[in-house]
Amino acid sequence: MVGVTVFASCKNDEDNNEPVSMETGKDYPAYGGNKANNRFSPLTQINAGNVKELQVAWTYFANDKNSPATRETQCQPIVVNGILYGTSAELNLFALKAGTGEQVWKFEPSKDRQRFNNNRGVMYWENGADKRILYAAGSFLYAVSALTGKSITTFGENGKVDLHEGLADNIGHDIKNLSVTATTPGVIYKNTLIIGSSVSERGDAAPGHVRAFDVVTGKLKWVFHTVPQPGEFGYDTWPKDAYKNIGAAIRWGGMLVVDKRGTVYFGTGSPASDFFGGDREGSNLFSNCIIALDAETGKLKWYFQGIAHDLWDRDFPCPPNLATINHNGEKTDVVVQAGKDGFVYVLDRDSGTSIFPIEIKPVPSKGLPGEHPYPMQKFVAKPHSLMRQLVTEDDITNISPESHDFVLKRFREFPKSDNRFQPPGVEGTLLFGYSGGAEWGGNAIDPGGILYQNANEAPWELKMIDKATRDKEIASLSVGNGLYLRNCASCHGPDRKGNGEVVPSLIDVGKRRSPDEINNIMKTGNGRMPAFPYFSDDERNAIIGFILNKEHGAPKIPDVHSNAATIVVKKDFPYEPNYTGSIWQRFTDQNGYNAVKPPWGTLNAIDLNTGDYLWRVPLGEFPELSKKGIPITGTDNYGGPVVTAGGLVFIGATRDERIRAFDKKTGKVVWEYQLPAGGYATPISYEVEGKQYIAIAAGGARGGKPGGWYIAFALKN
Repeated sequence: MVGVTVFASCKNDEDNNEPVSMETGKDYPAYGGNKANNRFSPLTQINAGNVKELQVAWTYFANDKNSPATRETQCQPIVVNGILYGTSAELNLFALKAGTGEQVWKFEPSKDRQRFNNNRGVMYWENGADKRILYAAGSFLYAVSALTGKSITTFGENGKVDLHEGLADNIGHDIKNLSVTATTPGVIYKNTLIIGSSVSERGDAAPGHVRAFDVVTGKLKWVFHTVPQPGEFGYDTWPKDAYKNIGAAIRWGGMLVVDKRGTVYFGTGSPASDFFGGDREGSNLFSNCIIALDAETGKLKWYFQGIAHDLWDRDFPCPPNLATINHNGEKTDVVVQAGKDGFVYVLDRDSGTSIFPIEIKPVPSKGLPGEHPYPMQKFVAKPHSLMRQLVTEDDITNISPESHDFVLKRFREFPKSDNRFQPPGVEGTLLFGYSGGAEWGGNAIDPGGILYQNANEAPWELKMIDKATRDKEIASLSVGNGLYLRNCASCHGPDRKGNGEVVPSLIDVGKRRSPDEINNIMKTGNGRMPAFPYFSDDERNAIIGFILNKEHGAPKIPDVHSNAATIVVKKDFPYEPNYTGSIWQRFTDQNGYNAVKPPWGTLNAIDLNTGDYLWRVPLGEFPELSKKGIPITGTDNYGGPVVTAGGLVFIGATRDERIRAFDKKTGKVVWEYQLPAGGYATPISYEVEGKQYIAIAAGGARGGKPGGWYIAFALKN
């Protein structure tokens, strides 16, 4: 076995495709659509022959009418017994009649919500007349009656469980003020609800433990430590007592539970902090792993580590799913997991061994002072990566001579690298993977073992800076500027211009947000941005003053400290790494387009039986480039596909804010519709009163128009 440890054998059975073959497709009862989590619908009413006749069946505006709705809506709704359940950008939960879009009820937790998060879906559980929706809003897990929309007050404390629960055991410091949310729903096995979390990826990251709660009472049942504690397997892959200070290694992208095996499968992300691991020498289990646990007890069955000692933020960002493939003449039950690095891992479901060859090779092991790059890493033979792994001179954009020359000059400012595992450095690194490859939207698999995966090909530039140099820079600045540089510039940039679609520019933030709104976002977080609750009011005001004064000439506020470099790190900010990112932004041409040749976003069909690609096509379009005669480039895409027995793959996700249907055999676009805002969510398929619907959240706001709509499509009567 390569990089796998097996702790217990799963009982062999035929549970992998059984949900798909047995389900009618009438409902879409779970995130991922079914128990195989493979976003496959057996419905055939909408098919390649009639898909052009699709039209809008109903729309529902989910956001508050008086809200600016600048947050995205990323929710993949569910449908149970003809009722659609989803969430708004404000994290309100609602129930609609799935055939008409008529609201049945709305649950609004905003009065006690402390932090914001993107919500990508909800969970459904029932036992007789007790029918529940469970979902995360801010730092809480809520239980709500699926029938009435009322809080189930016997769950947790008056209807909710604090998502900090079970994280602070034995770590020696208080984490209640650290950012902990859950963007993606968990899974439910019998009466056990298992969920991951989303935390900061900086030095202030809370632990990323996976936890299980009793779905009836909300009581904590078990905790799996993703940074092992003394006496646990994997403890020796970290420095002594690393668990007390190092967080993240989270399961933020969703899970899969198999009832008959009693197993929960998931992939984890990188440990904190991103890009520098001087405080975490070793391979760092269980970061960047595909893991199988006993769903009832949390006991480890097996693990597979994709990347050891991650320095590049190459998480496993989406839930795994199941398939049965014909490999070398034998039927094999597999679990399939895609990564930000573009590789798709196809593992035996019982042992965690890779179905396709994987080679372990030496990689560059000289990093920043104090760094400990892991000397050996895995290289996957099949399937080939969804994206390029290196930025080379041959890859420089060709959309125009001007763009090529601009990028070539910038490209030559960076050291050359011939290995995707080149450690980050102060001179700079060009790399793929932060925004995918695969992203949180996931993928779809049909019963034949064909995987449909959308992918990004966006290069990024990273430059590191040591703490002493950063502190010296900060010492001459105002407090607001210094705090911004230390806490905000690695994402938003020292020039406040952001880094494209992922992190917005702050140049005009005063035109979009009031000081009170900015202050609240720093307290609560917003989407990818973590909360900064440990800042004092004066420190937050100093940052706000710096951001707004520089562009809009508002009166300066007094400095609250004589020197920004003297600001004391709070006790619940566990550590500050010796190196951090001074520049972390997209590598683009002068107009903001990706610096490499297209395609920049793709939809791919991979035969998991052989590991071969069947087709690969651009996903998304920049109309202004198409008008110039440039072939369709594809765009960044967030949200995933659903595949149907009608021979179609439906996906939104693109920057041009369209939803498309592709012929699943050829990759040809056979239908598309211009949404009122970006569809950065995964569509679903369901049936009501004999009619098949395709629905998607047009949540918008990712560098485009604000949204908040849910839209369902059906064939003309």
